[in-house]
Amino acid sequence: MLLTILALSTLSGAPGDLSSHDAGISFSIRYFDKRIYYLEHDPIFVQVTLTNNGPYPFRFKLADERAFSVDFDVRTNSNRAVAAADLLLRRRSRSQQVFFREVSVEAGESFSFVEDLKEYAALTQSGTYVVQARIYPELFQTTEVRNGDNGNIHPGATLAATGRPLESNRLTLNIRPSLIRGPDGIPLELDVETNAVLVREKLSPDDVITYLLTARQKSQWEKFFLYLDLEAMLSRDAYRRRQWNAESEEGRQRMIARYKQDLQNSVIDGDISLIPMDFTIERTVYNAQTGTVTALEFFRVGNYTERKRYTWYLEKKDDIWTIVDYSVVNLGTE
Repeated sequence: MLLTILALSTLSGAPGDLSSHDAGISFSIRYFDKRIYYLEHDPIFVQVTLTNNGPYPFRFKLADERAFSVDFDVRTNSNRAVAAADLLLRRRSRSQQVFFREVSVEAGESFSFVEDLKEYAALTQSGTYVVQARIYPELFQTTEVRNGDNGNIHPGATLAATGRPLESNRLTLNIRPSLIRGPDGIPLELDVETNAVLVREKLSPDDVITYLLTARQKSQWEKFFLYLDLEAMLSRDAYRRRQWNAESEEGRQRMIARYKQDLQNSVIDGDISLIPMDFTIERTVYNAQTGTVTALEFFRVGNYTERKRYTWYLEKKDDIWTIVDYSVVNLGTE
């Protein structure tokens, strides 16, 4: 199925929302990986979810290019609307074929996907914003609500047939100014809980691993990355190592940012992004410059507990131990 769209007006002129209460359909948003957001580079991933709390299936059209199904209304504290991102305007203004599929959300089920807010709103200034999403069951088409079909169309079907958007809850978004950079030019991370600059301390190798695993248990990514030597982790792969050596300093910073994002999304090195339910430091061996720490880690998999033995490799630079590599042995379930 496809729909040819030559031009679309801005969403500010879209028809008003139809309440989804009677149909039992709720539309909600939340941050996919809640953290501190900075003005430069950081994507802002928002998970949008449609939940069917009613007794009937809810069907809607979902475009392959999500910009034709969902939109975000972002406003400042003074209720001033933030302009649409250039990328969004380009996607919607060109003549094109928009492919879509029909999605059916059965009673008691939910359907979710994740979008980068920065692809929808031109967030060019730091500050506090209010974010609300809209989803269009009929790809921005406006269809009159049908009357006279009493008993033939259930509330969920009527809601989708109107083509009017559903509005989500509102989220508060805080965007900080550009990252503070240390003497070496590397951006300094801030502790989400205390808002203090995170600084590497002179921890022992086993304390470094304990810090890393505890941070992962609490989903504190800024702390998780603190003692990872990201350049060394990137260089473990021959292809990435060659790419790193060929890049400029700016390109290397982009590689690090992409690597961190891929780790958070479990795209690469999925073994170290797993969340351990428990762990035990088994053995620590080190000399003046290198060390290894063996940790037994436990993970919940359905009704079972999976055991893995991790060996973490560390190096000491400027009196600070950092993680440069790791290996994993699966020990089965219990």
